[in-house]
Amino acid sequence: MRLYSLSVLYKGDPKVHLLKAAYDVSTFNFFQRSSVQEFMTFTSQLIVERSELGSRASVKEQEYLCHVYVRNDGLAGVVIADNEYPQRVCFTLLDKVLDEFSRQVSKIDWPSGSPATISYAALDGYLSKYQVWPPRV
Repeated sequence: MRLYSLSVLYKGDPKVHLLKAAYDVSTFNFFQRSSVQEFMTFTSQLIVERSELGSRASVKEQEYLCHVYVRNDGLAGVVIADNEYPQRVCFTLLDKVLDEFSRQVSKIDWPSGSPATISYAALDGYLSKYQVWPPRV
């Protein structure tokens, strides 16, 4: 069971943009890592774009399961995991991350933010903590 990506995005008008993301591409061939990461970023944006506000969904993309949660305020989270990772755990993680993100990052910064301008450092920690289920404490 593996998590590959954890992303926070903003579903604005007219488009979706990435606010912050963490990736674990260590299991991929060195030369594939950047293209796999690009694929995960693109897929996360596409899924959020196609999801309604206030919705949760799990979408199969190739050999991955993408779990998306789009809140009513436009803040969205995506977890990309393998097929064996428990869906319930992914949505619990998304709830936790989006709640914490919304408390630490001002809503004013969401529409214009980017990974370079948003200061929220917890994603890498969550990705490694939840990498193996049950998580290491």
